[in-house]
Parts: sequence; structure tokens; C-alpha cells
Amino acid sequence: MTVDAIDEPFRTQFTVRLRAGRTLLGVALPAPCTFTSGNGVDILWMGPDEYLVLGPALSRESADLEAALSRESAAVVDVSAQRNVVRLTGAHARDVLAHGCSIDLETAPPGTCVQTLLARTGIVLMVREEGFTILVRQSFSDYLHAWLADASREYVS
Repeated sequence: MTVDAIDEPFRTQFTVRLRAGRTLLGVALPAPCTFTSGNGVDILWMGPDEYLVLGPALSRESADLEAALSRESAAVVDVSAQRNVVRLTGAHARDVLAHGCSIDLETAPPGTCVQTLLARTGIVLMVREEGFTILVRQSFSDYLHAWLADASREYVS
């Protein structure tokens, strides 16, 4: 196989609004259209004062994470049920995305995070060293999985 789509179910996700600060949970805040990682979380820039904190699978620690975020920010909303998370890896992962995404992934370095369309579906796309992380609304998840399977057909051996 040269393309793998792996679900990462039940990831903890919090939308955070900040009034001020340069760090969150001890992790530097990302610049526009990027994400930063550390202390078990990814922090995605979503707007001028809005961030998405992507944590591990939902567990008892999710409440601790929410409490820690509440101490540091102006507003915290649990949006864990809003999006599914898919990790796309393999030698042809970039080629598969190119079938339905207008972002030039050849020039997007690891750490890039953008809100875009993939196959007419709104997604958040994270570019990683080892591939891509796709956050898609749950109601479009089945459609996106079917589209990924079709788009990757020519790259699967």
C-alpha cells in the first residue's frame, strides 16, 4: 500500500478564544495558517484570537485539559463531537489530496494548517512530516472516506 487513511476516533477538541498571551498549556501559540505541538496537544490557528486544541482520545484527562484551558483563556468550548480526524500517510498521500484540493501541497511545509475544501467538503488540513491530518465534520465523514478510497485507487498496489 502506498496510501493509508487511518481514523483517529474520539479525539479531544476544544475551541479556545484568547484575550492575550503567547502560550497555551506551555506550548507557543501558532502563527496564522500553522499549528504547534507539545505537551500531548496540537494547537491550530483558526483566526486572530481563536485556536483549536486537538488532544488525545477522549478520556478522564479531557476534563483536566478543559480545566487547564479555562484557567488560561477567555472562552473554551468542547467541540470534540463536531469533527472526525483522519490521518493520511504513504508515498502518494499528497497525490491523493491533489485530486480534490486546491492548496499547493508541494510548497506547504510541515506545520501548515489551513481551512479548505477537499472534494467539495470543508476540512481543516494539517501538514505533518509523516503525512497529513484531516479534520472533517462528522456529517461529511462517510462521504470523505468514500472519496479518499476512490481517489487513492490508482496508488494502491
